[in-house]
Amino acid sequence: MMAKVHHRVDREGRTWNVTALCDKELLGKVLKEGDVTLDLKLYRSFYEGNGVTETQAIALLRAARNVNAVGPKSVACAKAALKVDAKQIKKVQGVPHIHIYYV
Repeated sequence: MMAKVHHRVDREGRTWNVTALCDKELLGKVLKEGDVTLDLKLYRSFYEGNGVTETQAIALLRAARNVNAVGPKSVACAKAALKVDAKQIKKVQGVPHIHIYYV
């Protein structure tokens, strides 16, 4: 799995982060189903960070404010780390993905 943590400071000076996690073998692929597209080719750099183990991924996700996870291994880590409702998990071409945003 590949993980990358993105940080952004808003106008009020608050730091927000998004932890992106993706199964390595999916990077560079474009998944389409109906009008939904997961473009892991164009947005490869969003997900491609450091290689992580399952234990490392779970620790990153537990510390995350917002999460984007793509792929069976990555979504399984999200389920292990966070309270994930099965309705939150979507699939494109059979590949699970989840986006969790906390306000």
